[in-house]
Amino acid sequence: MLRVTKLTDYATVVMTVLAAEPGRVHSATELADRAHLEPPTVSKLLKPLAQAGLVEGFRGANGGYRLARDAAEITLADVVEALEGPIGMTECSSADGQCGIEHNCGVRANWRRINDVVADALRGVSIADMVGPPAPPATAAGPGTKSIPLRLAAG
Repeated sequence: MLRVTKLTDYATVVMTVLAAEPGRVHSATELADRAHLEPPTVSKLLKPLAQAGLVEGFRGANGGYRLARDAAEITLADVVEALEGPIGMTECSSADGQCGIEHNCGVRANWRRINDVVADALRGVSIADMVGPPAPPATAAGPGTKSIPLRLAAG
């Protein structure tokens, strides 16, 4: 099954807490409380988020963390890459030379296409989007199609 790690999921939650009050500095303990996470977990998440330039930390009595830039400019891809490294569905999706059979592989190009779609989808959703209400579910027929009401006959 393809999924992000629990820490990446939690990092997204912490980022949305920060985005809900842009510009405000939150202590790690306060972030943990608001995100309903354990303080050591939040502290562990803040380090790679800061190293990636997604949050900035401030020392001192009124220290804490805030987003390093506007929430609309931080994508889910940024968060995933900060916690997990480059997005790669397979070893060869993100870098050459990672697989012994890559030169003779018939599926590599297709995995790269899939990797690009997933990465583009993550780049298309910002932390600001995650703070807002969820988008309506996509219809199976796709955009621009008409729905036909279904009526069942009484029997």
